[in-house]
Amino acid sequence: MAKYKNKPPWQLPQGVSHGLWDYTQSEFIAEDYDEYFSYTSLFELDQSIVLDTLERVGRKGDLVADLGCGTGRALEPVVQSGYRGLAIDLSWPMLRVVQQKSNEQNLNIQCLRANLVELGILANHSVDHCICLFSTLGMISGAGNRQTCMEHISRILKPKGRFILHIHNYWYNLYDPGGPKWLIGNWFKSLFSSRVERGDRHFSYRGVPNMFLHVFRYREIKKALAKAGLRIEKTVPLHAKRQKPLSKPWLWRDLRANGWIFVIRHR
Repeated sequence: MAKYKNKPPWQLPQGVSHGLWDYTQSEFIAEDYDEYFSYTSLFELDQSIVLDTLERVGRKGDLVADLGCGTGRALEPVVQSGYRGLAIDLSWPMLRVVQQKSNEQNLNIQCLRANLVELGILANHSVDHCICLFSTLGMISGAGNRQTCMEHISRILKPKGRFILHIHNYWYNLYDPGGPKWLIGNWFKSLFSSRVERGDRHFSYRGVPNMFLHVFRYREIKKALAKAGLRIEKTVPLHAKRQKPLSKPWLWRDLRANGWIFVIRHR
């Protein structure tokens, strides 16, 4: 596995942490990905929201770009329903799995290896709809880099298209063991260190040490989307296990939600 460990940040792709690079270059993680998640219904809700949205506003044959597609688990049912797919990821091993699925099932999916912060290769208004699920946006390091990604999405998305996004909730850490301590520590560090932003987390994940994830506050993501010329059309706050919408969302939604799935359009 190619690694950038102990290398200066400028040798990494823009917005990519050491942990994320190692994750994207891992053959094992890509080959084991579908098996690893095969016993969970974690993805069923976001898939249903994607398909319902496309049924409502899309047309068969529309091009749907999956940003940070992994092994294409979200794009498969979309293409099987009659849409065209564009699988975008930084990981060659993941994209090889997508291509294999596409060949075996005769799916209309094109693969593109690209960094989500550097999507200049895609023309303006070249994509009918975009999806970015499983907190992929939060894996981008740096608020400026995440903003650049959202501006690219706004640029490549057709005016009447939809962007479906999943992110994790910053305040849900109140309910995790050690979460309140992390919230206080992260807030304090963000005040005195330019290298730490409020919501930045590092943890071990599937054998990859120092994996990076940014968790969002609702006002933060709404403001960032608006700055990119996008607005939230629909908000689905998520239950603790992400398998269904949050019950009684009117009751302290932004503190209780595990995260959100948003349906977004141009302002």
